[in-house]
Amino acid sequence: MEKKEFKAESKRLLDMMIHSIYSNKEIFLRELISNASDAIDKIYYKALTDESLTFDKDSYFIKVETDKDSRTLKITDTGIGMTKEELENNLGTIAKSGSLAFKNENEIKDGHDIIGQFGVGFYSAFMVADSVTVISKALGQEEAYKWESEGADGYTIEPFEKEAVGTEIILKIKENTEDEEYDEFLEEYRLKAIIKKYSDFIRYPIKMDVTGRRLKEGSDNEYEDYKEEQTINSMVPIWRKNKNELTEEDYKNFYHEKRYGFDNPIKHIHIKVDGTVRYNAILFIPERIPFDYYSKEFEKGLELYSNGVLIMEKCPDLLPDYFSFVKGMVDSEDLSLNISREILQQDKQLKFIAKNIKSKIKKELESLLKNDREKYESFYQSFGRQLKFGIYNDFGRDKETLQDLLMFYSSKEKKLVTLDEYVSRMPEDQKYIYYATGESNERIDKMPQTELVADKGYEILYFTDDVDEFAIKMLMSYKEKEFKSVSSGDLGIEENENKTETEEKENKELLDYMKEVLSGKVKDVRVSKRLKSHPVCLAAEGDVSIEMEKVLSAMPNNQNIKADKILEINVNHDVFASLKAAFEQDKEKVKLYTNLLYNQALLIEGLPIHDPVEFTNDICKVMV
Repeated sequence: MEKKEFKAESKRLLDMMIHSIYSNKEIFLRELISNASDAIDKIYYKALTDESLTFDKDSYFIKVETDKDSRTLKITDTGIGMTKEELENNLGTIAKSGSLAFKNENEIKDGHDIIGQFGVGFYSAFMVADSVTVISKALGQEEAYKWESEGADGYTIEPFEKEAVGTEIILKIKENTEDEEYDEFLEEYRLKAIIKKYSDFIRYPIKMDVTGRRLKEGSDNEYEDYKEEQTINSMVPIWRKNKNELTEEDYKNFYHEKRYGFDNPIKHIHIKVDGTVRYNAILFIPERIPFDYYSKEFEKGLELYSNGVLIMEKCPDLLPDYFSFVKGMVDSEDLSLNISREILQQDKQLKFIAKNIKSKIKKELESLLKNDREKYESFYQSFGRQLKFGIYNDFGRDKETLQDLLMFYSSKEKKLVTLDEYVSRMPEDQKYIYYATGESNERIDKMPQTELVADKGYEILYFTDDVDEFAIKMLMSYKEKEFKSVSSGDLGIEENENKTETEEKENKELLDYMKEVLSGKVKDVRVSKRLKSHPVCLAAEGDVSIEMEKVLSAMPNNQNIKADKILEINVNHDVFASLKAAFEQDKEKVKLYTNLLYNQALLIEGLPIHDPVEFTNDICKVMV
C-alpha cells in the first residue's frame, strides 16, 4: 500500500477550503449525496449509447447508514463507480471534478443534467471526519479499490473486495469539542432533516434504516423498537410537475411545508422557462406582513436550487428590494457556480432569471389589481409601503415599474384609488394632482388647507404613510400631471387673485409686524387664498414640506432639516378683525394674538409647540 501526496494543493489550501468556503458543516452530506446522484446519472447516460446496458431506475438508490459505536457514517450508491485512475484523478486532486469531465465528454441536454460540476464538494467531508474511506468498483471492471485519507497529509489507494458496482464513502466522525458538536451527524433525526433540507428533490431514492416503535407481539402494553428502511426524500419536486396536475391546495401545502409563512398566500406564480436559460420557479405573494419585515433582521431572497439541490436558502439577488415580500424558490440547470457550490457568482444567467422574475411579479400584481380588487387592497395594506419605498429608492430608478401599482385614499371616493383612476376623472380645468399629508384620514379631513381645493370640486389624495410624500417628490408627475400639495404656495387655482393682492397691500403693516413677532419661526406671513372657515394655517415653500420635516426630525440621526413655513391668515374671519383692531390700539395684544395663532397652526399640523408653558399663559391672558 503506497502513500501518495495530493497532486495539486497543500494542507493550507485544504484547511482554507474546509474552514472558509463552507459556512455550515451540515453541507457535507448534501455534497456527498449529490456526488452519489451524479454517479447514478453516469450509468443512465452510458445506457443511452451502450446497447449492452439497460437502465432500470428502480434498481438505483443511495443509502445512508450510521454506527454510533464505531462513530462511522456511510453513504452508499449504486452508481457507475470509479477505477483506480479515476479515484486518483478525481479525489487526489483538489478542485478536479469528475462530473465536469464526464459532462464535457458526453453532451448532456435532456434534463438529467449532472449536479456535481463543482470539484471540491467531496472534501467537505473532512469538516466532520477525522478520516474518509472510499471503496469503489467501476462499471465493467473486475477489481475494486479502497481510497483512504486523513486530510492534507496525503492518501492511500489499494485493491479491495467489493461485489456490486458502485461506491461506499465511510466517514469516521470527529469527537465532540468545546465549540463543536459532531455527535449530531450520527443522529437519525438530524441526518433525516439535512437530507430533507438540501436533497429532498434528488431524483433517486435516498434510503435510511429508520427507528420505529410498536407493540410487542402478544402484548397489550409492552413496546419495542424496530428498524425499517424508508425513503427519506420526495424525489419529484412540485415545480417540475405539470401545472395542470396541481391544485390550489397543492401550492398552499407547499407554501406551508417550506415554512414560507403561517398565513395563506394571496397569489402563487408558477414559472417554467426552457429558453437560453432553463429554470423553474414557484413564487408566493403573502397575505400578511412578517413580524420582522421592517427590521434589520429580515432577510429577503428566494431559495435557490441547482438541479433540485438547495444551494442557497435565501438568494437576495433574485428579488429587487421593493418586491422583497415575495417568497418562493428557483431551480435552474444553467447556473455558473464556483467551487463551493454555496457561493454564487454574479453571472448573466442569474441576472436574466432575476429580470424575468421581476417582470412576472409586476404582471401578477397588475392582474390582481384589475381582476380581484379586494385581494389587491388586502395585499396593498400589508406591502404598499414597500412599493412606495421602491419608487423613492435609487433616485426614482424604478418609478416607471411601480407607479401603476400605487393606491391612495381619495377624498371623493372614500376608498383607495389608483393614480390612473384619479387622472381619468380630473376636470379639464384642473392642472395638478392634489394631495394632503397627515397622520390619518380623519386628521386630513379636518385640515384647513384642503378647503379651497375641495370647494372647487377637485379630488384630493390622502398621504398617511411617512414615505408617501418622499415617493411622490421622486415620481414628480403621472401622465404629464404634476403632483401638488394642498399646503404648497401656489395651488394653480385662479380665484380672486386681484382681491388677494389688494388685501395684501391694505394689511401690509400688520402682516409685516406679525412676521417680525415670529422672526426665525416663519419665512413670511401672508393673506390666505385657500382658507374659507378657518382663521389660520401653515403652508410651505421649497422642496421640504412640513410633513417631510416631521419625518426627518423623527429619524435617529436627528437631521435638522426644516421646511420654509408661511403663516397664512384668513382676512374674512372674525379673528382677523380682532387682530386689526388690536393693531390700531394695543401692539402687545397683537403679539399675544400672533403667538396664539402661530401655535394654533402648529397644533393643526401635528408639530410640537416650542414653549407649552408660554402657550398656556397666553391662553389665560385672553381669558382674563
